[in-house]
Amino acid sequence: MQLLVRNMMEEYAKQILTWKYEAPYDFYNNEETSESLNELLENPYYAVLNQDHELVGFFCLGSAAQVPYGSTVGAYNEDMKDIGIGMNPAITGQGFGTHFFSFILSYIQDTYQLESIRLTVAKFNERAIHLYMKLGFDKKVEFSRETTEFITMVKNY
Repeated sequence: MQLLVRNMMEEYAKQILTWKYEAPYDFYNNEETSESLNELLENPYYAVLNQDHELVGFFCLGSAAQVPYGSTVGAYNEDMKDIGIGMNPAITGQGFGTHFFSFILSYIQDTYQLESIRLTVAKFNERAIHLYMKLGFDKKVEFSRETTEFITMVKNY
């Protein structure tokens, strides 16, 4: 499957906000509010489309990819670019994650020539953690916010 990166547009943002994941991944569900729509449109979020121009996922960069509470516990003390990703729930769990995230990482590396990149993942999301480790990320900092535990992971180039 060929993938393309496009700037986030309202049409894509509204689709993303309607995505519903099965438990336990429902943690990532959103609601379409003016605040959540603005989050996607006013920050560095990008749509990932397939060759038929269908929305298959998205990614964001910078502080938009961080869990805000993590800054208060030193999870983001090292100066590096952060990435967050999301995949359409209709295609999760089908072995597409490696292709999807590898494509995004290549796009970002081609664009920014980074020395390293960081992401934050909910600790329960073992499926994602396995993918990230497979693609060269190492676990770094763990922190908790209310009932959710998070891990930052870093990939060095």
